[in-house]
Amino acid sequence: MRAVVVLVMLTGTAVANPRALPFTYTTDTLAPGQVEVEQYADLVPLRAMPPAGGNLTTYLASEFFTELEIGLADRLELGLYFTLVPNPADNTIAANDVTEMPEGNGLKQRLRYIFADPGEWPIDTGVYGELTENEREIELEGKILLQRRFGKLRVASNLWAEYEFYFTGQRDIVINPTLGATYEVTRSLHVGVDSWMRGEYPRNPPPAMRTFALGPEAYVGPAVMNSFGKLWWTVGVYARVTDAGHTLQPGEVYGPIWIRSMIGYNI
Repeated sequence: MRAVVVLVMLTGTAVANPRALPFTYTTDTLAPGQVEVEQYADLVPLRAMPPAGGNLTTYLASEFFTELEIGLADRLELGLYFTLVPNPADNTIAANDVTEMPEGNGLKQRLRYIFADPGEWPIDTGVYGELTENEREIELEGKILLQRRFGKLRVASNLWAEYEFYFTGQRDIVINPTLGATYEVTRSLHVGVDSWMRGEYPRNPPPAMRTFALGPEAYVGPAVMNSFGKLWWTVGVYARVTDAGHTLQPGEVYGPIWIRSMIGYNI
């Protein structure tokens, strides 16, 4: 493994644009002409009812994102995604009892633009726009990206909202803000704390009452990033800090723990 890492560090001159915080975007972008491949994986323990009945069982739900990032111009970046949400196919989970993860099987396209070079403004500021097409909806997403550097410490926040057009006719507004901080221990090691919240607000029709499944629910946890030149790896483990006493039920996606792992390679 050590030899592989050394080889990656020595090949090529391009440097990756790593994500030090799995949920919070910073204001760093690829240089014009650079291309990077990123693979995300989300893992969440959820509950389901066995087909034969009986007690609730726990299973590990997952969703995967493969992203191709392309530097288009100074401070302008394009991202093209393929998303995959496997359906657990074993005899311990009823087929109609599997929880829908936030992402569906489909495609996403996004642009990220930063208004000025890092440090030129008191707070680095950018915008992010995304279009999603998957098996159940069309989604419009927007973010305002904010970042402030204090030497080796970076504090970042995303003001994040979505509007979802379901093929069933349902319309949802989703609020998904994030806040994180990461510290550069060495050039190859960054450690930090990341947090995010998600709440869904159906509009067509609005619900008679809000339930746990609609949120908003918030998560906080540590994040670690290792960078090896063109290759990087980031992982965050988040605990739900809202509704701590809630017993998760089938159909609810906000598990007590949410894990996100990301690997990127600059090609």
